[in-house]
Amino acid sequence: MVGAARAFGNDIALPTKYADLLDEVYMAASVTADLRSDPATVAAGASVKEFKYMQCSTDGLGDYGKGSGRNGGYTDAAVKIEWKTATANYDRGAKMEIDDVDNQETFNKAMALAGSTIQRTKVAPEADAFTFATICGKAGISKVDTPASLADGAAVLAALSAALDKMDEDEVLENRHLYITSALLRAVRDLDTTKSREVLGEFTKIVKVPQKRFYTAIDLLDGFSTGEEAGHYAKATAGKEINFMIIEPSAVIKHDKHVADHVIPPSANPDSDAYITKYRKYGIVDVYDHKTAGIYLHHKA
Repeated sequence: MVGAARAFGNDIALPTKYADLLDEVYMAASVTADLRSDPATVAAGASVKEFKYMQCSTDGLGDYGKGSGRNGGYTDAAVKIEWKTATANYDRGAKMEIDDVDNQETFNKAMALAGSTIQRTKVAPEADAFTFATICGKAGISKVDTPASLADGAAVLAALSAALDKMDEDEVLENRHLYITSALLRAVRDLDTTKSREVLGEFTKIVKVPQKRFYTAIDLLDGFSTGEEAGHYAKATAGKEINFMIIEPSAVIKHDKHVADHVIPPSANPDSDAYITKYRKYGIVDVYDHKTAGIYLHHKA
């Protein structure tokens, strides 16, 4: 559930290595963790859910010899660097209770197990699905003209080649990451031809994405409405299954924060003999307006 859980006066500090464990498990389980923005270009803003990201633009070249003043032959090119402010578009959380007896019987490992399990099976998959769906919803990104399923390796190879040609024409940087379903990647690799190896070799990184994280649109379940009590996410009615995406990482704004700051012991829990742990993750995912060409989407009809 989104938001803070009930606070108690006897909160105890959560061990630092527990928080580190959550981040390690998340990084290992997420397929989009490598899209995190450089902290030098995206930072926390003045308020909790506010972020700032840097944008830079310049004028172009002019004819040499036409300049004046101390620049001599150079024309002036204006440089504009500004920090844009944005509000988090992702804010999710959960409160978990760990029975004291269960914790004792597992030699105080139950809390770490619960934390790592929710990271691996819920937090990372949802963050990936949200990242892909949000990027897909950005106006101006490149897309396949006719959405379709890709029947075999030859069809996948042709689609990848067309996507690369489009990005070449748009002068997208060569640091391109391919996100693709396991079945389609295997279909291309099974071709085992010079051409298939050359095309796959053009990508800086290739990442296999489970289909259930790979939709053009998702619904985030609120955790309390009828039918949504378990939380997590689901494919939106209008969502389509994605075949592959090519992403140049610098086109993406992705900054998130994990908050797992304390544990409430059973002695301070008025409702049950259990530890209470609270976890929250919030952040922002977007695409720079002037870098939408750095995204290519191919999805099913």
